[in-house]
Amino acid sequence: MDTNVDAPFLDHALAVALDAARAAGERIEHHFDRGVEIELKPDATPVTVADREAEDLIRATILQAFPDHAIYGEERGRSGHGEFLWLVDPLDGTKSFVRHTPYFSTQIALMHAGELVLGVSHAPVYGESMWARRGGGAFLDGQRVQVAQSCSVAEAALSLGNIKSLTRDSHRWGAFGELLGDVNRVRGYGDFCHYHLLARGALDVVVESDVNILDIAALAVIVREAGGAFTDLDGAGLTLATTSVLAATAGLHATVRDRLRRAEETSGT
Repeated sequence: MDTNVDAPFLDHALAVALDAARAAGERIEHHFDRGVEIELKPDATPVTVADREAEDLIRATILQAFPDHAIYGEERGRSGHGEFLWLVDPLDGTKSFVRHTPYFSTQIALMHAGELVLGVSHAPVYGESMWARRGGGAFLDGQRVQVAQSCSVAEAALSLGNIKSLTRDSHRWGAFGELLGDVNRVRGYGDFCHYHLLARGALDVVVESDVNILDIAALAVIVREAGGAFTDLDGAGLTLATTSVLAATAGLHATVRDRLRRAEETSGT
């Protein structure tokens, strides 16, 4: 293993990420309690002073520890170069934040040479933090967690998130509808929440078709280290361009992937 990403290095980087996430969480809670003005980005999504200040805190913490690392953040864009790239969404779930609901979080992940190697998901108002680093397992507030052993679609609990583009794919949407009819339970927890539930064994499948890598990078590391599988809807590995998710227990991932893939093959696309 590259000595730059051995266990001691990852443990140190994880500690830095946790410190950064907690500092950001305190700033976000401060603004959540007092309320903030809402601005709209060019893509019509909301942004607030909480988003920007939280990212600035995270960047300062990371760069103090790793001044030669690159950072790609939701609000400040990409800075730096090199094989280490931090992926930061300081306030994932701004729409929930501005409506004063607790389903938002800080997401911090580290990518080394294209591979995700650690992740922190900190939801301060919801009251839950999860983290993981490559080869070290996944943790919820300090307690190790694992995905369920589920392997039966008929007994599975499935959560869906952002799926607008999936509804416009007639063939895959039909296959997804059949899947929803076959599983035991369907919910829409969304954002960080359903990935936390999956990683700790309370949920079996998560499907999303409209995400950004900054939303899911840390959660992918957590789910994988908890024993689950985390890919895009086609079953491909994650990259900076990934926009969809199929996350599931190890026993269900391939089955769900194949059911959605067969719909594509049948359509001739």
